[in-house]
Amino acid sequence: MVISRDKVRPILVQLLFIFLSPLLEAQQDPLQSADSLNQHNWVEAHYNAMTLEERIGQLFMVMAASSDQNAQNQVAQWIKDYKIGGVVFSTGGPIRQGKLSNALQEISKTPLLIAMDAEWGLAMRLDSTYAFPWNTTLGAIGDSAVLEQVGYQIGKHARRMGVHLNFAPVADVNINPNNPIIGNRSFGEDPKLVLQHARQVMQGMHRAGILTSAKHFPGHGDTATDSHHALPVLAFSRKRLDTIELMPFKGLINAGLPTVMIAHLAVPALTGAKLTPTSLSDSLIQKLLKRDYKFKGLILTDALNMKGVSSSEQHINTSLAAFIAGNDMLLMPNSLKADRDAILEAYHGGIISEERLAHSVKKVLKAKYKAGLHAYKPIDLNNLVSNLNTSEDDIVYERAMEEAITVLKNDENLLGLTGLEKLKIGYLALGPSEHESFLEHLRLYAQVDEIKGEDLHALEGNHNPYNLFVVGIHQPNENPWKSHKLSKSEIEALARISALPQCKTVLTIFAKPYLLEDISGFEDFEAVMLAYQNSRISQETAAELIFGVFSAQGKIPVTAHPLFPMGTGLKTKALGRLGYSVPERVQLDGEKLMNIDALVSSAIDSLYFPGAQVLVARHGQVIYHKGFGKVTYEDQQKVTINHLYDLASVTKILATLPVLMDMEEQRELALNNTFADLSPEFAQSPLRDVTVLKALSHYGRLPAWIPFYLYTLGPDRQPSTDLYSKGPSENYSIQVADQLFLAQHYSDSIYARISRQPLKSNRYRYSDLAYYIFKKYIEQKRKQSLDIVVDSFLLQPIGASRATFNPLKKFQKTEIIPSEVDAYYRHQKVHGFVHDMGAAMQGGVGGHAGLFANANDVGKIMQMYLQGGYYGGRRYLEERTVEKFNKCYFCNFNVRRGVGFDKPDLSDRGPTCKCVSRKSFGHSGFTGTYTWADPASGILYVFLSNRTYPSATNNLLIRSQLRTRIQEVIYDSISL
Repeated sequence: MVISRDKVRPILVQLLFIFLSPLLEAQQDPLQSADSLNQHNWVEAHYNAMTLEERIGQLFMVMAASSDQNAQNQVAQWIKDYKIGGVVFSTGGPIRQGKLSNALQEISKTPLLIAMDAEWGLAMRLDSTYAFPWNTTLGAIGDSAVLEQVGYQIGKHARRMGVHLNFAPVADVNINPNNPIIGNRSFGEDPKLVLQHARQVMQGMHRAGILTSAKHFPGHGDTATDSHHALPVLAFSRKRLDTIELMPFKGLINAGLPTVMIAHLAVPALTGAKLTPTSLSDSLIQKLLKRDYKFKGLILTDALNMKGVSSSEQHINTSLAAFIAGNDMLLMPNSLKADRDAILEAYHGGIISEERLAHSVKKVLKAKYKAGLHAYKPIDLNNLVSNLNTSEDDIVYERAMEEAITVLKNDENLLGLTGLEKLKIGYLALGPSEHESFLEHLRLYAQVDEIKGEDLHALEGNHNPYNLFVVGIHQPNENPWKSHKLSKSEIEALARISALPQCKTVLTIFAKPYLLEDISGFEDFEAVMLAYQNSRISQETAAELIFGVFSAQGKIPVTAHPLFPMGTGLKTKALGRLGYSVPERVQLDGEKLMNIDALVSSAIDSLYFPGAQVLVARHGQVIYHKGFGKVTYEDQQKVTINHLYDLASVTKILATLPVLMDMEEQRELALNNTFADLSPEFAQSPLRDVTVLKALSHYGRLPAWIPFYLYTLGPDRQPSTDLYSKGPSENYSIQVADQLFLAQHYSDSIYARISRQPLKSNRYRYSDLAYYIFKKYIEQKRKQSLDIVVDSFLLQPIGASRATFNPLKKFQKTEIIPSEVDAYYRHQKVHGFVHDMGAAMQGGVGGHAGLFANANDVGKIMQMYLQGGYYGGRRYLEERTVEKFNKCYFCNFNVRRGVGFDKPDLSDRGPTCKCVSRKSFGHSGFTGTYTWADPASGILYVFLSNRTYPSATNNLLIRSQLRTRIQEVIYDSISL
């Protein structure tokens, strides 16, 4: 008989499938390692070397707590007596657990499988370790790479802690808001979302070399009963269970899940019995999990000492029943000896076959090999705590929160905030938990006043000075089981503040989504944000979102309120404002940057200056921001990042120059204009032909400066009584210091003296004089004083709320750093008044000096330049304008300067280290201030000090080149 080729082919294919099926199934085994032959040999060798009692011992995992010495001793004895397979670590600390884990492994004949509940990191159980976001927070994230990275970081920590198996991810679909045990441990209420997110987190942990265990199979999400205390009943149909509860588990199995944890639940549709716990159900484990789902991984019970199973009516020992049902490992039995003996007796009685025992024990050994226990090494205790709390962890957490925070409402695109110059912002904290991180971070962007709840009544009616309120609801962040509820008084406070007339409200909720249920309506809130948790990073990230540092992406993963169904989430715009992070996020080495601390501290000890502020940013992220030392040598008040310093000549590029650049754009000024063009009084002056370009480039042959104050002193070197008064009056209105007022008419004398100055022979000479002329021109053209022009054009809109001329008009003296003890002009401590004498004689507002600020606000303006004139959703200058003014026009004549900006001279004489690019720019100030920005590297650097205190003759800072040495440290820290 001849068989045709067409008939032979399907027969061959079928035979090939039959022969290859076992191999194909083996390849799908989630416990199989890459070196499967070595793994097989290791498993067989260990199994064959074991006694029957040792094999049975491998089935058990017991609880250990490094915080409990008695429990430690008990576990050690169990290992010796019963040769248990593994340990589940509970409470304690990393060093204590590391020591205990090493000690237990030392006495165990077969390496122990170490497991932990580390759903959101080791911090779920251990102190001094890192807590990553809860699963509901992660459920709001749409970026799978971020989820995978969270899983990887959790896995990396577990690996470092000597943990091989993490009882995670939670694959429960949390539909029931009243669920007392799952809640925020679930990724959400949608099975597909739970699967997608659990799979990404699982894969991240696998990449770190950690075994995972999906729980709580077949699904603990839709119950109001805690299985720790009673047996929950899920009386759902099989169709419902397949489409909701079971779906994530089936998907994870298909994705390579290595272990699964069986919950203690009554699910009649799956077990065929009304009150049989699923953990003891042959139908669930053998038929559904192993036969239908073809799961080949390790099957674990949930803790067998939980009431959900231990209180069930069993005719046989609970551990024995669980093993017979198909579980491979038995967690936390009620009585290890009794449970071990029950299984041993069942083996001898023929109830448990050798094949059944070998099946589970070899799977346990296979999992141990997969986890690396064939090449076991003790935990290295050196640097353990620091390795479990790294900047990389902060980066992962930040990225997760940036993707998770969910904007539920945003009327008129209020978020991120713009028009800061028009906003008067108040802040109200509700809830029992910490809120300072949120408030402090908000204040990095604008002035924000904290209002206490009891003061709200005073704002009602026409007494409210605020037009925007940010309300933060801060609930406990210790764990996801904590109750998050609003009190009656808090609900009343919300209603009161949202009803304030002519006042918009941004409601930010640092709590689980279900707290939304406590709020009856949201119509009076212009913006509603869900930040999910009250961690420090969550608070800081929420503040950044409010001000538009990044765009909102999150979507709420549960329906917590009828107005906000699952999937609600509005996108907002990123506005180009500075964020705040850690050095490694922008590829800087944080450890190397710590050398700045040593340099500044040494300088303070060497009396270079009493104190300082240093800020470093890169690619729009502030990654170093500190205050050092004291306000003065005799004042013990510590310098903070909020103190204001006299910027001296840095005023030129932060105040006067941006206005001139805007005027050039508006055709109110041209670079080829001469001083005669700007002001008729210079038409006959020797300075008449000096152009704006040359003056700003310090190439106009102008005198460096004129000591105007000297001409106002009497023979005794004291301020002339003809020109000065101790009190203000119509004729003496220019305050130059405390109880010292200059005659109003003297301003004319200053400009007359400037106009008579002859030009110098050498063309390049750094000079302040042009800025006197520019100041006058700006004020005449804009019809306002320079300080008002700068404030309205730049400082207020950009959010530089701690930058100002004449700071005593806005700030307390204690917030301002003194600059000198003046023994030659004002004869007093110069505190809150500009140090520069010429600027002081102009009422504290000079074109060349007079601006006070902290490093943070200096950074905002410099970042605006780095971004080509754009910042905070507003374009202040055209990019071409910034480029035009940041150009060196006279480099061929040995003039390094740009148009207003200082530029690098990469010789040893320059104002920078040799590491900066030629595109970089900045300026320094006489009082010991300095700022520099580099478009090539994205680095922004601010250094503020009062090196002139107590005497301006102190040149130690200048001679030491400390500021450029710090700059070298910054550039040396670049890792990419």
